[in-house]
Amino acid sequence: MECPACGGPVTMEVGPDQPLSASVANVLLAGDEDEQISIARNCWTCGWSEDRLVIIDSIETTEGDAEAVERATLLDDIMREATAIDSPATLEDALAEIRRQRRLETTASDSADDHHDD
Repeated sequence: MECPACGGPVTMEVGPDQPLSASVANVLLAGDEDEQISIARNCWTCGWSEDRLVIIDSIETTEGDAEAVERATLLDDIMREATAIDSPATLEDALAEIRRQRRLETTASDSADDHHDD
């Protein structure tokens, strides 16, 4: 997105109750009916800024893949928890644990595949 005043890059922030890493799309999709979402657009080149307030009037949804929905919910929960952690050491430990779990799953999957070939 370009600044309407100078053509420079514009950043968008959702807030104030959202983590800095929150995207506008994710906040809108996670919003509830009648929720008000503040969006600030800022140009750090010339100082132009704009604040917008989006109010969710109604929400229409269709049934989705239950497993995909559960996975997306879990990922949102994980991201929310991770963004609340201030300690880099704790984040490094969490990442190491995730990678350890993935290696275990890969090893278990490979082992199961080997048994099916018999």
